Amino acid sequence: MTEAGPGATGAVPDAAPGNFVDRFAPSASRPYLRLARIDRPIGWWLLLLPCWWSTALAGMAADAPPRPDHLLLFLIGAVAMRGAGCVYNDIIDRDLDKQVARTRNRPLASGALSVKAALVFLFFLCLVGLAVLLSLDAFAIALGFASLLPVAVYPFMKRVTSWPQAVLGLAFAWGGLMGWAAAFSRIDPPAVALYVGAVLWTVAYDTIYAVQDFEDDAVAGIRSTTRLFGERTKAAVGLFFGLALVAIASALLGVGAGPAGWIGFGLFAAHLVRQTVSIDLRDPQGALRLFRSNREAGLVLFAGMALDALIGS
Repeated sequence: MTEAGPGATGAVPDAAPGNFVDRFAPSASRPYLRLARIDRPIGWWLLLLPCWWSTALAGMAADAPPRPDHLLLFLIGAVAMRGAGCVYNDIIDRDLDKQVARTRNRPLASGALSVKAALVFLFFLCLVGLAVLLSLDAFAIALGFASLLPVAVYPFMKRVTSWPQAVLGLAFAWGGLMGWAAAFSRIDPPAVALYVGAVLWTVAYDTIYAVQDFEDDAVAGIRSTTRLFGERTKAAVGLFFGLALVAIASALLGVGAGPAGWIGFGLFAAHLVRQTVSIDLRDPQGALRLFRSNREAGLVLFAGMALDALIGS
């Protein structure tokens, strides 16, 4: 007897092995959980980390610990809104997804869920995100709604530009502004610098992620920075990571970061260097591992910033 492959189980190739959805979730819920990428938590981690960085940066500026209630709200919001973004993306991309090996088994592309069911689920996830947003003040609420513009246009960008990663960066890095806005009801230069750094970080790690689809994207006509740079991808990723570090360092300088913050930054920088030198266009699985490792990189930076804020309080 042969082992059932992804197509037989509904699982997708880039899901984390032994994830909660595949092991424990009731069968009826699995298509919805896969649609929201609950089986791939790296996405909400990468959406959450700029929020936590910004919350910690605000704490450093105020000589106060990062607010636990904000950290929790951003966690809930990141899971819900990353899920909502994925549902929206898959509704738009369901025909393209059928042409790419990594995505053809997604619930909408495979027919496991109808578009109507996906729209109802999308509405529910948006309600959760709205509840989180309404827990903040008026300025942060308005800023949060502004993030919907890059989210709305992102699924179409791979059809019209080789820079969809840049649009994803504008959306995924928005939390770099939100933590500061939630704390101070305004946006200041350190938060802007952090946001720019998070955008560049996102462009770099998503360029690594797109290595997995390099050949299939060419067949399907899907555009990406990875296809744009080709054999120069490693150099391009190194450039984006380097510029991200410059911007994030500017944010730390802007709030007078202490030793803990700079140690976290140094470890974060070392991680990005290791990723860059490890890129291999002929190793899709290696690219996926490098992409996922950005959670650890981002958590190291957050830990340093949070400790710095605690020490200064």
